[in-house]
Amino acid sequence: MSNFEYQNGQLMAEKCTLSSIATTYGTPTFVYSKSAIEQAYMNYANALGEHSGMICYAVKANSNIAVLQVLAKCGAGFDIVSKGELQRVLKAGGDPARIIFSGVGKTTAEMVFAIRAGIACFNVESHAEIARLAAAAATAGINAPVSLRVNPNVDAKTHPYISTGLKENKFGIDILHALEVYQYAKTFETLDIVGVDCHIGSQLTDTTPFIDALDKVLELVDTLAKNDIHLKHIDLGGGIGVTYKDEVPPSISDYLASIKTKIAGRNLSLILEPGRSIVANAGVLLTEVEYLKPTEHKDFAIVDAAMNDNIRPALYQAWQDILPVKQNTHNNADNNTQPEAKNWDIVGPVCETGDFLGKDRTLALQQGDILAMMSAGAYGFVMSSNYNSRTRAAEVLIDKDKPYLVRKRETFDDLINGEQLLQHI
Repeated sequence: MSNFEYQNGQLMAEKCTLSSIATTYGTPTFVYSKSAIEQAYMNYANALGEHSGMICYAVKANSNIAVLQVLAKCGAGFDIVSKGELQRVLKAGGDPARIIFSGVGKTTAEMVFAIRAGIACFNVESHAEIARLAAAAATAGINAPVSLRVNPNVDAKTHPYISTGLKENKFGIDILHALEVYQYAKTFETLDIVGVDCHIGSQLTDTTPFIDALDKVLELVDTLAKNDIHLKHIDLGGGIGVTYKDEVPPSISDYLASIKTKIAGRNLSLILEPGRSIVANAGVLLTEVEYLKPTEHKDFAIVDAAMNDNIRPALYQAWQDILPVKQNTHNNADNNTQPEAKNWDIVGPVCETGDFLGKDRTLALQQGDILAMMSAGAYGFVMSSNYNSRTRAAEVLIDKDKPYLVRKRETFDDLINGEQLLQHI
């Protein structure tokens, strides 16, 4: 059984009907399957097998502390990009010794906090960051473990906003200049050089760019060894794609097997940082049809979820399937027929033409229907906002036949928390 499928006309999340979730918790609501998260993580862990290393979940994909708790219980490591994400992981029971700190803009305060927490490694992204990290380590009184993120100039052939491995991208250090930067890092007594990191993009469905990048990184590893810089691990980042529509992502086991073959005999631990491929298809966004607005040119279904809840379609032109939570349940009292299926644009109430969740979706709809936007577990809630003063959605985690509210729906008081009226007016 898949984690989201129809049974007796009801779309299920594990053993719970999504219609009952909508009734209990309202809409919009994100719903996650605990089992799906665990299965996706174990696909990586099992493929890594006995090879030394870590599977570090990329927290930016979905940072709800209950989701992080599920992964921590599985033994996952974590890839973080801010102090806030680090604090979330620690709150969820994550092991600081299995945390990698990535990101181009780490502050001194973030560095000191992470060093004192005892994280596994910093993925350093610039020459300037090295000096700052060395000073932060001196302040903390603890040496900082360092890996340089190199930019191999490999085209991941993905959406330009999520491509990270080209020279024009802000991420990493040009691999052609990596040796001199490593040599610079070696001059600081408070830095311990432990690895090399490379991440070329997201939603890749072909392993060729990964292997091309790995070949370049291994050449660098050999060059560093000749210059008396010996590494303990290689970090190949994340980026494995998922099926949103008709994509065919690579097999995790085949991908890991090809990497392990490449690095065999090198005494290098392997770190991966998957995010989307662990949680994307473990979640859905529930939304209710508020109005149907057929026009001469377009038929619009106006729902209560919007671009502030899921910005992926507007920002990335992303496609996610949209399904009714109940099949064939309409009954027109006059003629006992189903409503006519039409090509609907599924749009939200935000005052932007770009506020849409899906276009040209063939659905038989009536006002009040509940729809499930599929593959919403990654980059859904974490990228949501309060635009148009809309409160953010609830989040529910399903464990077999039990739903758990893991984030309450925001209220107006939450929305204005921290704001102040001027007393002198």
